[in-house]
Amino acid sequence: MGFEGEVWRLMQQEELLGDIMIDDADFPWLNGRFVPTPAFGEVKSWFDESLALMEAEEYERFDESYDRIANALSLVAPSGPVAEFLLHIADGRAWFRWSDEPFGDA
Repeated sequence: MGFEGEVWRLMQQEELLGDIMIDDADFPWLNGRFVPTPAFGEVKSWFDESLALMEAEEYERFDESYDRIANALSLVAPSGPVAEFLLHIADGRAWFRWSDEPFGDA
């Protein structure tokens, strides 16, 4: 797939929170180095909490926690914003999947 080398952006309205430099594409997941801006510090704890809940297999609490990320932030592909995404960030790395259409309720 042609994703490697792309730069995706994490945004909060018009403010850049960080860039994701894609270096691995394992569809449907993309992975890359995360380069935060100082503004990312305001939301970093959201990602820490959601990842901890997922790793603890507390999926209901994860969904509630992740809603804060999905409702307040946007992920922008080189071609423009995506409709929906599931993004994790830890230790200078980001991994995510996305859709041009809203995810269905499963």
